[in-house]
Amino acid sequence: MIRSRRILLGAFGQPGHTFPMLALGAELVRRGHQVRFETWSHWRDAVEAEGMAFTAAPEYPVFPTRERPLQPYEAVVLATAETQETVRAFAPDLVVHDILTLAPALAGELEGAAVATLIPHLYPVGAPGFPPYASGARLPRTVLGQRLWEGLSQPLEAGLRLGRDQLNDTRRRLGLPPRADLHGGLSRDLCLVATFPALEYPRRWPAHVRVTGPLFWEPPAPAVELPHGEGPLILIAPSTAQDPGQRMLDCALRGLGGLSVPSLSGSGRARVRVLASTNRRPLARAVPVPTPEEVALVNWLSYAVTMPKADLVICHAGHGTLVRALACGTPVLAVPHVGDMAENAARVAWAGVGVRLPWRLLTPQTVRWATAHALDPAAGFRARAARLRAWADRERPAVRAAEALEGLLAGG
Repeated sequence: MIRSRRILLGAFGQPGHTFPMLALGAELVRRGHQVRFETWSHWRDAVEAEGMAFTAAPEYPVFPTRERPLQPYEAVVLATAETQETVRAFAPDLVVHDILTLAPALAGELEGAAVATLIPHLYPVGAPGFPPYASGARLPRTVLGQRLWEGLSQPLEAGLRLGRDQLNDTRRRLGLPPRADLHGGLSRDLCLVATFPALEYPRRWPAHVRVTGPLFWEPPAPAVELPHGEGPLILIAPSTAQDPGQRMLDCALRGLGGLSVPSLSGSGRARVRVLASTNRRPLARAVPVPTPEEVALVNWLSYAVTMPKADLVICHAGHGTLVRALACGTPVLAVPHVGDMAENAARVAWAGVGVRLPWRLLTPQTVRWATAHALDPAAGFRARAARLRAWADRERPAVRAAEALEGLLAGG
């Protein structure tokens, strides 16, 4: 029987970082551990509903803004002082922090607790011959391509060296020794990478890194009625944080009206059905819908409920949305907007589980063409996505992650 341990979780409040930590915390509670979660006050009810104790996190911005012009890592110093009080009072055996939430890691180190990192997306540390992370470039297929990226690695590491120097200055101000590695915010004891192994480029993994599979949690959502018809169902799932003008949603609604594709059953053709969520952000302009009986536009919906019913998910390639679709066996049309979305979309194309449509090429016509290609049974996208669903069902990522943490606590 596993001995109950005290575990402190820390994640800042954006859904893409809080939700995977909530999933991990819920599994740790089920396994009998005492879990306290430090995050934004907005998520208090969700944390407590999963059986965890809640602590309000210092709500400093992760990145400076015009309104909050903090210097690099200044917010981390301020937040660490507050979080250290939580760590001291709770006395955890282990602190698990989100990759962008450094205060719990530093506070845990100051208090002598074991520290692990949860990375709720692809592993951001490069390897020889890899293109720069978040660039959206594909893994090179030739020795010449590998040498090209290796030759550019030194100038590309300048930003990482600057980040290391800034972090080490923060560590010095807190009374901690410097770190020599370029990714000093990651635990050297255990990093949990919550993505599909099939989306990671082949590499020699460090001993302390475990690719667990994606971790899922979502808030309750109202039931929605699916659009009428028998044709393939397309779910449009925009980002909750990016594309404020809803350009992707607008182009998809304009491009998909009346689209007819080969039936997935192999007999004849069928008109697609479209289910789209605005994520409570209205469209900038009205979209004429030629076949309203085949299109449903809602403010919010449950991905866990609707994605298994979909034949294709169109999204911005935010990691959480993307892997939720793949865990349901549903291929994706990835339209990356900013940040690591380009990297996620590149991995989708590389793994053959969907289609990538670059932002600069986004129009109603390109969405229409890419959708038809993604739904083509001969392309094999659905079959490969189904293999990822089978992997997730078999491997149970939340259990894998919890077992890795227990192994760290046991000294293994």
